[in-house]
Amino acid sequence: MPLRASTGNLLTAPIQLHGDWSYGDATLRVLMRVRAVNLSKLRLLSDRQPAELSIENHHQGPPAIWLHSDQPETASIILDVGAADWCRLAYQFGHELGHVLANSWQFSAKPQPPTQWLEEALVETFSIHGLRLLADSWEQSPPFAGDQAFAGAIRQYRANLLQANKSDGAAGSPDDAALWFHANRGQMEAGQSVPRGPAILGILAVYEGGEPCIEDIAALNRWPERTSLPFDAYVARWKQSCTEIGARGKLPGYLEQLFGLA
Repeated sequence: MPLRASTGNLLTAPIQLHGDWSYGDATLRVLMRVRAVNLSKLRLLSDRQPAELSIENHHQGPPAIWLHSDQPETASIILDVGAADWCRLAYQFGHELGHVLANSWQFSAKPQPPTQWLEEALVETFSIHGLRLLADSWEQSPPFAGDQAFAGAIRQYRANLLQANKSDGAAGSPDDAALWFHANRGQMEAGQSVPRGPAILGILAVYEGGEPCIEDIAALNRWPERTSLPFDAYVARWKQSCTEIGARGKLPGYLEQLFGLA
């Protein structure tokens, strides 16, 4: 399907639940909170936003965006979550919501090397960043009465994810994203899986560094080649896309610096 402008808004698009949800109303309440904390302070500038979110829960595969040609204005998300497992729900939904923010929900959005790894790292970090926002929001105003203490469980879940990434050095120091990038670039561009802890931790520091930049994710993949472009060309198109939609355009340059390319 060719890319075309939409009139949807990712923050306010209706959410429809499908599949195996034990607590539908409670699940919807948590999903809406996760979306709100992740998106409410961002300028949602993409012209590729869905008009509706379909969220299906089943246990036959990993979380994913289901790319389909019917219902072209609906972003379809598949999760694998147990009953009332709110931390897992928030983490999985946050990751897939990041893909939707990155314009990777329409039928044409097939993941491709050599630069799919970058989108994956950006949206994984988007989800981890969102867990911090969710914990703060939950503590201040829980979606369920009297449930402020659950914020601690969210923070612990996030801490466990960060610890796993800190143990995921792969090359040099876990904090050295540039060394990691140059050591693993060939494998990643060939579509191979590599430990990505240094990238996640480095991007998280960028997201939480003070100057707003997460909105630039919404400028990703607005060109026909999408992630099939090599890194340098991909980042150049991303910068151009930021200009086209009026985004700040800070994040692409920050990542060039992070990975030792600037």
